[in-house]
Amino acid sequence: MKFHATELSSGKSSQKRLFLIAFTLIFLTIIPLYLLKNSRSPLPSHSVNISDLRSRERVKECDIFTGKWVPYLRGPYYTNATCNLIIDQQNCMKFERPDTEFMKWRWRPEECELPFFNTVQFLGLVRGKSMAFVGDSVGRNQMQSLLCLLASVVHPVDVSHKYTSDTTYFRYWFYSDYRFTLATLWSPFLVKSCDADPSGHSLNSLMNLYLDQADKAWASQIENFDYVVISAGQWFFRPLIYYLDGQIVSCHNCNKENITAVTKYYGYRMAFRTAFGTLLRLKGFKGITFLRTFSPSHFENGAWNAGGSCPRTKPYTSEEMKLEDYNLEFYLTQVEELKKAEKEGRKRGLKFVLLATTEAMLLRPDGHPNHYGHSLHRNMTVADCVHWCLPGPIDTWNEFLLYVMKREAQRSFRGELQKIV
Repeated sequence: MKFHATELSSGKSSQKRLFLIAFTLIFLTIIPLYLLKNSRSPLPSHSVNISDLRSRERVKECDIFTGKWVPYLRGPYYTNATCNLIIDQQNCMKFERPDTEFMKWRWRPEECELPFFNTVQFLGLVRGKSMAFVGDSVGRNQMQSLLCLLASVVHPVDVSHKYTSDTTYFRYWFYSDYRFTLATLWSPFLVKSCDADPSGHSLNSLMNLYLDQADKAWASQIENFDYVVISAGQWFFRPLIYYLDGQIVSCHNCNKENITAVTKYYGYRMAFRTAFGTLLRLKGFKGITFLRTFSPSHFENGAWNAGGSCPRTKPYTSEEMKLEDYNLEFYLTQVEELKKAEKEGRKRGLKFVLLATTEAMLLRPDGHPNHYGHSLHRNMTVADCVHWCLPGPIDTWNEFLLYVMKREAQRSFRGELQKIV
């Protein structure tokens, strides 16, 4: 069943536009004062004057993605005791992870302060709207973090059965008080894929990718969403055969003599190109697309299938770990495709926005479940150094998300104001 977002009728007259802009101005200036005063966030409150509050609420143009991790002894927004929506795969404390220091760090940008996640502010921005996380299980990991961040104010209703029969990989949540729908759409390659290994599917089996065809699992559902957070990553390491126009053109690590071998970055680039192109071509799509960049893994002393694990208990410094090699190449590849989509999007009035989490997460080898996350579908002798514990550093992704959402809302407001003036 195709998702249909709530549609709010709006007039085109100057009078109605003035009203909407006035309302938005009130929301972006006066409401935050109320939110800061009445939010049920566990974070500390400060005694500040009105001018301080205004400057803090105004989204400063700043590179929030370059910085360092600093100690934050107050700990996380939630725990596995206060949020019952954490799945076992990321519920590190439930399965007795012995250290807790990984929850006591905060990202500090070099040029400014990253605001704490304000649940009521977020819900105000998404009232009457919808958001989808499109990608693999790391994308779903971010959605689950968001569920827990919002749980301090409101709990959703699971309405997945209305839209899909596969509630393992496709989930829909509805916040009735805010008429907000939150969804995760499973698509690890973003493009059409199928198994190609005669022995069947496994964690490292050969697969076919149809690089010029978007995966219908998400593409058929996405048109009416207001916010789309798109990502992909670790699945592109596996052996893959690439198709264009229904014909084999190349492969990555397929070990077939009659097929041209290419790097994994070729398939990665083409998948994002097709995904962004699909969003650009959808006639009814009016949403904002956020690219959440490549999420590094941190296997040490061996690969994931050769005894590797992630035992560290504190972050790296930027001197200890640099963004380079395949982490850098994946990051640059998808950002280059985003820039092309951003340029094309301007012609259609569509926004493509960067959510650059790679640098921050490269420094967090301590944030993975390792052997402290359980899954019914996973070999428990294999360490999980791909996903992220909840709570944990992945909660910062949603601080980034709220920051850029507020920034884009302010830019849209200024654009509407200029049209009138």
